[in-house]
Amino acid sequence: MASSKPSVWKDTISGGFGGMCLVAAGHPLDTIKVRLQTMKVIPGQKPPFSGAMDCAMQSVRKEGALALYRGMAAPLMGVTPMYMVCFAGYSLGKKLQMSSPDEQLSLFKIWNAGCLSGVFTTAIMVPGERIKCTLQVQGTPDYKGTKYNGPIECIKGVVKTEGVRGLYRGTAATLLRDIPGSGAYFVGYELFKRILTPEGSSGPGPMGTLFAGGMAGVCNWSVSIPADVLKSRLQTSPPGTYTGLLHCYQDLVKTEGYRALYKGVGPVMLRAFPANAACFFGVEMARSFLNW
Repeated sequence: MASSKPSVWKDTISGGFGGMCLVAAGHPLDTIKVRLQTMKVIPGQKPPFSGAMDCAMQSVRKEGALALYRGMAAPLMGVTPMYMVCFAGYSLGKKLQMSSPDEQLSLFKIWNAGCLSGVFTTAIMVPGERIKCTLQVQGTPDYKGTKYNGPIECIKGVVKTEGVRGLYRGTAATLLRDIPGSGAYFVGYELFKRILTPEGSSGPGPMGTLFAGGMAGVCNWSVSIPADVLKSRLQTSPPGTYTGLLHCYQDLVKTEGYRALYKGVGPVMLRAFPANAACFFGVEMARSFLNW
């Protein structure tokens, strides 16, 4: 597979291609995740969805199979620059810590570089996530009707009603999710890649890359899911529902308990492995092409 020496421009291009692979592989389960996270549970009443499978079946039955691809245009438009910035930040973070071009960084330094990438991506991530989540919850029992017919109309509607700041609602929750999550993401990938690389080889091979990428996604979401639940709630609630991240957390725990912080964990983990396997495989293939 590709060389492990960091090159910011090569990692930037490779990251963009990998991000596109991730969206294509994982968006339907991401839609289910968001719908589960944002459903309102009223004590004494049956919840709108009993789980991931019920959510998928209801969505397809009532809205058609394309319902699971709602909001996909927004992450596709944002994912290329976002993952370009993500992998550029990670590459830069590694270079800043290297004493020589051939140094193999410790996992702690990999964590540092990953955390830096999480900071870099937030500015691009938040508006795309706001639009994506808003479109994904349309048609659900708590958000009846279709208010927006696509990402452009959604952007215009949010800016009109909330101003440009409305596109950045959930920034603090995104930082809380992505800084430690990105650290775990890259540590997970590097750890499993090293474990699966045969002695004397420069990489683990295609199947090893897919497995390491999938486990990177699992590591990421194992850390990130509570903050992601809060982010989804903040970004899809009507303006004025919450005064901020802390208020959202307190209200969620008070009304639904601590288990609510792990809503959607099933589809998240189901999506995490194949989507991130596709992402890192795309990254490594693109990097191999650029090194050719």
